[in-house]
Amino acid sequence: MPTDHPAVERVRQELLAHGCNSEIETLSDSARSALEAAQALNIEVGQVASSIVFKLPSGNALLVITSGRHRVDTHLVATNLGVEKLHRADADFVRESSGFAIGGVSPLGWISKPEIILIDEALNDYDVVWAAAGHPHAVYPTTYAELMKVTGARPMIVGE
Repeated sequence: MPTDHPAVERVRQELLAHGCNSEIETLSDSARSALEAAQALNIEVGQVASSIVFKLPSGNALLVITSGRHRVDTHLVATNLGVEKLHRADADFVRESSGFAIGGVSPLGWISKPEIILIDEALNDYDVVWAAAGHPHAVYPTTYAELMKVTGARPMIVGE
């Protein structure tokens, strides 16, 4: 059961530590992509808060919490951060940095905090957004404001 998974428990404990009363839900279908999550939850794809990991020129992790309705514009984000470029993060880097497997990366509960956390301003268009909870079948409801508060994310337009 995904809710018993150690990564999901780490997310649950982080939610509790921040006073969030979100219940982690188990999906029968995988939520590895924003589209899969939206279909499983019967919501708009834009309501999915995808946690996308990049490698900064420093070698550290950048977490972009983005709306599922678009892709991260890496050139735009790099320019706004004042760095030359963002590097793709492979599965090993993602797991080593976050403690999560790709497809289940949560915006919180990381084993080592990302150097920078950004949140897509487009998520503010929705009253409720859904984020991964440490496993491809585990998600939880939250809000734009709550995600900003619990992650310390900086708002930014990250794509179109």
